[in-house]
Amino acid sequence: MQNLVVAALITLLSTPVLAQEWPQFRGPGALGVADDPRLPDTWSATDNVVWTTAVPGTGWSSPVVWNDAIFMTSVVRTAEGEPARPGLYLGGERGTPRDLHQWMLYAVDWNTGNIRWEREVYASVPGAPRHLKNSYASETPVTDGERVYAYFGQIGIFAFDMEGTPLWSQQWEPFRTRNGWGTAASPVLHNDRLYIVNDNDDQSFLLALDKRTGELIWQIERQEGTNWSTPYVWSNSQRTEIVTTGSDKVRSYAENGTLLWELTGMSTITIPTPFATGDLLYISSGYVGDPLRPAYAIRPGAMGDISLRPGERNNTFIAWAQLQAASYNPSPIVYDGYYYTLFDRGFFTAHDAQTGREVYGKVRVEVGAAFTSSPWAYNGKIFALSEEGDTFVFRAGPKYELLGKNSLGEMCLATPAIARGSLVIRTASRLYRITKSTNAE
Repeated sequence: MQNLVVAALITLLSTPVLAQEWPQFRGPGALGVADDPRLPDTWSATDNVVWTTAVPGTGWSSPVVWNDAIFMTSVVRTAEGEPARPGLYLGGERGTPRDLHQWMLYAVDWNTGNIRWEREVYASVPGAPRHLKNSYASETPVTDGERVYAYFGQIGIFAFDMEGTPLWSQQWEPFRTRNGWGTAASPVLHNDRLYIVNDNDDQSFLLALDKRTGELIWQIERQEGTNWSTPYVWSNSQRTEIVTTGSDKVRSYAENGTLLWELTGMSTITIPTPFATGDLLYISSGYVGDPLRPAYAIRPGAMGDISLRPGERNNTFIAWAQLQAASYNPSPIVYDGYYYTLFDRGFFTAHDAQTGREVYGKVRVEVGAAFTSSPWAYNGKIFALSEEGDTFVFRAGPKYELLGKNSLGEMCLATPAIARGSLVIRTASRLYRITKSTNAE
């Protein structure tokens, strides 16, 4: 009976409610879901826009929201750089720039869109290259309402109070990354700890830091190459664990840093973020160059090696597996019992979230559309923001139905934030606050 009560409580806590704050990548629980009747179904660069403001520099980190502030990171350079272009392509590798870069944290006023304060956290010539479509500010900041933490994978982590006063920092030298593509995994907060995964080609690690002081609580050296997946803190019916995906192994750790379980069988590059709902943990890895592009649903309580044997699609702790169902960049989403996958090359699929059964197979969204941003959901609809700045709107449910398309006319790679009846979208040069009515608070 006690386990049933705990499981029911977890289900309740994972049920989307009106999003008042959006403190991290993909919002509360990393679910990307926020039902609210005030949220818009249609918009353009002018329609249903409360305000729009220019964003200095370059960055593909997502905005986060707390009270009347929107926080985001960016890097401003002294020389004009080559602009990124949409699409999945070879040849995006670039050498290390030689001009001065400024790593920045901005606080934008929720009501007006004005930049309330800005802080330079670091200034230097970069010590490592990046992919043309990546940026030096691709990691989403995180906040608890008392502090905001700006993280840059090649620089370190910087803590500020809500008014921009520096509190502490932990810095390190740049690491080599696969093909010089750079970094992107964001930090996460849980209770009084800040967790950071930095998977690179020198020495990968998982850190647990005291969020108030920056003091190192523990550090785990990881036998992993470069990955770009944000970790996930999974509070399930049995315990709390820190889940980290990787190309060699998915690993889950106890709060004291002890390894709980591991899983082999991912693609050779891992980007999507794990998340849990309904007491199942969802992990995926879909590098487009691999035949194995798996999605898994994991039950609580696993210990040791839970990898599938050849020919298996489930076991004691793996509820289901689909071995060619994962996207490369966008994280999947679960909404009203369906597991939706948005593929980089413009396809959309749905599976039953509990069983993994295919509900409908790959449907092309639009010829030529490419996607990096993760989808989000509210009010019976799924939203997918393309790299070209077009948001496609689908009806949620067992049948594929495209309802419309909303265009901003500029490249987008960042996943939006949702709070208090507004959608906050970052494009290559601007930040938009969009709502069904400009009277939203």
